[in-house]
Amino acid sequence: MRIGFIGVGNMGGPIASHILAAGHELQAFDINNESLERVAELGAVAATSAAKASEGAEAVFLSLPMPSDVAEVVSGDGGLFSLMKAGTTVIDLSTSSPSLSRRLAAEGEERNIDFLDAPVSGGVYGARKGTLAVMVGGSEGAFERHLPLLETFAAKVVRCGDAGTGNVVKAVNNMLAFIGMMGATEALLLGAKAGVDPRILREVVEASSGASFVWSSGTRAILRDRLAPSFTNALACKDIGLAVDLAEEFQVPVPMGRHTQELLESYRDNGFANEDVLATIRSLEDEANYVVRGQAPDVT
Repeated sequence: MRIGFIGVGNMGGPIASHILAAGHELQAFDINNESLERVAELGAVAATSAAKASEGAEAVFLSLPMPSDVAEVVSGDGGLFSLMKAGTTVIDLSTSSPSLSRRLAAEGEERNIDFLDAPVSGGVYGARKGTLAVMVGGSEGAFERHLPLLETFAAKVVRCGDAGTGNVVKAVNNMLAFIGMMGATEALLLGAKAGVDPRILREVVEASSGASFVWSSGTRAILRDRLAPSFTNALACKDIGLAVDLAEEFQVPVPMGRHTQELLESYRDNGFANEDVLATIRSLEDEANYVVRGQAPDVT
């Protein structure tokens, strides 16, 4: 297939590499020239604009930071919907607004262009390994046609329902993950300062009722002090904001979600915007006058 790909940064770049490796022709665009050059070295055609990346494409992927970016690229002046032919598909991998996804799917339907909201989970590591989870909203027909394409970079692909449901699932997943991350940082610091070897604390919790993927992976990163910004606090604030907005839309109380949103925003506004979400533990360490980061650099 001839594929367009708009946004080939930390997540989009590795995903694009798997599509290329599967033998598809790829036309890519990114406002960051370095990101674009990396996928061009792998065999992609470096397009000079989003419009050029979509030329002749049967499907166009998006991996963009904000819902406003998605809206502009897809339905703004000169957007994809005004350029792509009937029978083609836009596949949005971005973490975006469910209501926006529903609106774009309706606009696309008027032009006989399918729109799938297909946010991903698994982080940069999963994108590089091709083991992402993809949660898809959209028509069953469009999903089935593009499932083999999605499986080039994913270990699990699930159709969640009609347009917008992919982003509903992503919002719920990320809200839960961030609640867990903030809890994990507090629990690890508390147990370690209270005198328990953090290796033992981590091992016991992993075998107990507090166990979770977030606990296992998050405490490993903290104890090894490997907190490079693979997922920034600013993006976390955007994502949990989408979940809280969704809760308001459907009148569901989410007090833990709201508290975590406030906490992440306070970190964002106090110097952690471009830091990894877990790096916010430094603020807790300062208050506790105790450093747990780096105590077990060899933990696995």
